[in-house]
Amino acid sequence: MNIYFSGIGGVGIGPLAEIASDAGYQVQGSDVAEGLMTQQLEERGITVKIGQDGSFLQAVHNETPIDWFVYTAALPSDHPELTLAHQLGIKTAKRDELLAHIIAEKNLKLIAVAGTHGKTTTTGMLVWTLRQLGVPVSYVIGTTVSFGPSGKFDPASEYFVYECDEFDRNFLHFQPYLSLITSIDYDHPDTYPTEQSYFDAFKQFGEQSQQLIAWQSERGDLFAQHPDAWLLNTALNVKLPGAHNRANATLVLKSLEKLGIVGDGGIALEHFPGTDRRFEKLADNLYSDYGHHPAEIVATLQMARELSDHVVLVYQPHQNVRQHELKDQYTDQFELAEEVYWLPTYLSREDANLPILTPEELTQNITNHGSVHVADLNDELWNSIQKARDAGKLVLCMGAGSIDVWIREKLTTRR
Repeated sequence: MNIYFSGIGGVGIGPLAEIASDAGYQVQGSDVAEGLMTQQLEERGITVKIGQDGSFLQAVHNETPIDWFVYTAALPSDHPELTLAHQLGIKTAKRDELLAHIIAEKNLKLIAVAGTHGKTTTTGMLVWTLRQLGVPVSYVIGTTVSFGPSGKFDPASEYFVYECDEFDRNFLHFQPYLSLITSIDYDHPDTYPTEQSYFDAFKQFGEQSQQLIAWQSERGDLFAQHPDAWLLNTALNVKLPGAHNRANATLVLKSLEKLGIVGDGGIALEHFPGTDRRFEKLADNLYSDYGHHPAEIVATLQMARELSDHVVLVYQPHQNVRQHELKDQYTDQFELAEEVYWLPTYLSREDANLPILTPEELTQNITNHGSVHVADLNDELWNSIQKARDAGKLVLCMGAGSIDVWIREKLTTRR
């Protein structure tokens, strides 16, 4: 089967391309820019074209007809490649349809990791632990990791571990053998117009899962009627920094117990190297994190304070449409940071009818408002970051937008 991935550099599409390549399919794709994922794919011999005007798609199809055109949900309906794929009569699908096809074709048992926060870290922890225990595993992790590719198909594996995202109702395409629910906290208002619609989707996901492990405190009532659910109340004492990391590790260890996998998973988890963009150490006193929700801010700052008494936060909000939902929730989440540099919102998939909320509007209810500085990604901010690092303070850069690329570029050019 010949598969073309549009948006192949994304954290959802890229690992799936790796899976398809491992499974023996012909794989290639395109994206608008280079990145960590495109570099990783090219190192594995997968052809990636930078540019999406349709010419590469046409050339590939002329040489060997494309069977599936797989694309990210962020692709607009009038995108040149998607339009051309329709004209050429190629089957088009979002990533989860193809992944469900591969899982069924290879007769794998799906272990799905779902939840508002903590999916990537928990998925990485589970994959890491299984591999340390010598259990063959196929998987998709929604970021790059230091201990292997982001996506891998192992023909010896019984299980497929998948970071199962609720955005665009993706996770409802699956019927997992076992699901781990990390947390449930209303998000993605562009997909779920009300809190109830969000909670109902998770309830449906639970009903589609043969077995389930979740936290009683994280809307455990949604799964109370499930015939095979473990609802947890207390985290295990795993030697990892951050209360949320210890909670995620507990889910992993409980899943091993439920699957009947023997071995000391706790010892393996103590050596978990982490995943990229999840409290990732970039340099001395400098960390990058993907978090962009009030609950994630609290959890990550708590972990940072376990490592340092002096934490400086650089925060880039994500999506203006989200900020309209979150603006009244920004209150006491920042009190563990002695200084907060607040950036303009990173814009993506926006509603043109919504006014862009300013940093001043978003920070007006923050309890430690006197510690907040409105900032931009510029030399002035970089100098402030350097000054804080030189003073021995831990600088945490948070956001799902351009902040991570910016900080890495600064480290490369301004050492």
